[in-house]
Amino acid sequence: MTDVLITNGTIVTQNAEREVIDDGAVAVEDERISAVGSAERLEAELDPDRIVDADGGAVIPGLINGHTHVSDIFLRGAFNEDRGLYDWLFNVKQPGLSVMDADEHALAARLYCVEAVRSGTTTFVENATALDWSDLDPTREKLDVYDRIGIRNVFGAGIRDRSPDAEFRQLFEEITGRDGESVHPGPDALIVDTDEGLSDVESLIDRYHEPNGRQSIWPAPATVATTTPDMLRGAYRLAEEHDVMTTAHVAEAEAEVRERGAMSSIEYLRNVGYLGDRALLGHCVQTNDRDVRLLAETNTPVVHNFRANMRLATGFAPVTEMLGRGVTVSVGTDNAILNDTVNPLSDARAVANAHKGHQRDAGVIPAQTAFDMVTRDAAEAIGHAESIGSLEPGKQADLAVVDLERPHLTPAPDPVYALVYGFQGNEVETVLCAGEIVMKNREIRTLDEPLSELLQTAERTAASIVRRAHLD
Repeated sequence: MTDVLITNGTIVTQNAEREVIDDGAVAVEDERISAVGSAERLEAELDPDRIVDADGGAVIPGLINGHTHVSDIFLRGAFNEDRGLYDWLFNVKQPGLSVMDADEHALAARLYCVEAVRSGTTTFVENATALDWSDLDPTREKLDVYDRIGIRNVFGAGIRDRSPDAEFRQLFEEITGRDGESVHPGPDALIVDTDEGLSDVESLIDRYHEPNGRQSIWPAPATVATTTPDMLRGAYRLAEEHDVMTTAHVAEAEAEVRERGAMSSIEYLRNVGYLGDRALLGHCVQTNDRDVRLLAETNTPVVHNFRANMRLATGFAPVTEMLGRGVTVSVGTDNAILNDTVNPLSDARAVANAHKGHQRDAGVIPAQTAFDMVTRDAAEAIGHAESIGSLEPGKQADLAVVDLERPHLTPAPDPVYALVYGFQGNEVETVLCAGEIVMKNREIRTLDEPLSELLQTAERTAASIVRRAHLD
C-alpha cells in the first residue's frame, strides 16, 4: 500500500546518474521510497492514501547540514563583527551558552528546527562542544524537541579531557581581558576524566541512539587541543563498536598550526589513530598538500564550514584539492551566529562561487558538485549513503518540494543550476522526513505553538541571555 504519492514535479533524483525526471513522481510506503518514475505511470499503477501535488516544482532530496551548532542561535547580532576566532569563542559564544538553562536550550532547538525545515533541511549534525556532562537536562530537552519536530539529527556529544597548559591559560586571560564584564566559564570548564567521558558518551548512545530511526549519537572530541590521544582513540573505538561516526573540529585556526609545530593536525590524528571513514573532520582550513593526501589515503571525510571561516577570517580550506584527490566533502553551516542562517544550499552557492574566485578558475566546483555536497556526498560523509541523500527506491523518504515559479528561478532549464545559484530558502513548500509530512504549505505541522509566538518568545529570551552574559 502506498502511503503518499508526490506527483506533478521535476524529480531531481541525485542518483548515480544524476537523473532528472520531468513530470515525475515519488511514491512513499511507510518510511521509505517505494518508487520513482513518471507521474503518468505511477498515478496509473498506484492507489495512494494521500497525494501531494508538487505543482510543477522541484522534488529534491532533503538537504543535509554536515556541521552545525544549535543553541547559540540566540546570539545572532549580539556582538561586534571585528573578532578573531578565539576572541569570538571566549568572549561571545562561551559566555552566552554558559548562562542558558534547559528550557532556553529547548527553545533554541525549536527555533533552529523551524528555520532548518523551512529551508528544506531534513538532517543535521549538531556539534555540542559546550556540553556540560554534570547537567544533561539541556541535552535531553533538545533531543526531545528534535524527536517531536520529526527532523533527522545527529547529536555530536562534545567531550574534552585535556586541561590547558600555562601558555594557553595566559592566552585565555589576555583575550578575555577585552570584555572583562562578560561571564567567562574559564579555561578548565567542561573538562572530564577520559574514561568517564567515554563511558558517559556510551551511556548516551545506549539511551538515545536509534540505529534505524531519526536520532543518532556520536562521540565528538571538541578539538585536537582539548582532547588527549586516549580520548581520540576511544572516540573512534566507540564509533566502530556502535556503528556510528565521530566528529571533531580540526585545523581551524593558525594558532593550532603553531601549537602542533612540525607535525600538522591531520598527521597527528593519523598517528594517534583517529583518521578513517568514521571520523568526520570539521573545518580543515590550515592544511597542506600532504594533509589532503592523508585524508584521501585514509578515506576520511571533511565538512566545509565556509561562511563561518570567512566571517572569522580564518582562511580558505583547500576544497578543490580535496575533491581532486577524491576526498568526500560536505557542507556545514556551522554557527548560526557566524553564518547567519542554517540553510545549507545557500552555503553551497557561496562555496561554488567563492572557490572559483579564490582559484581564479571558473570551472571549479560546478553547480552539480555543490548540490552533491549537501545531498548525496553529505550523506556519504556522515555515514548514511545507503539511506538518504538521493531519491531512490529503498531509501528513506526524506525530501523537499521547491516552488520554481518564482521570478528569481525563472527560467530554469537546469533545476540543479537554478537551485544552487538562485535558491533563497523560502521557496520550500513541503518537507517529508522518514515518510512523515513535517511541513505542508510552509506550515510546520509538528510545532506545538504558533510560529509568531515562538519568534516573540525567542526575541525576549535572546535579549535576556545577552544581558545576563554581559555581552551588550
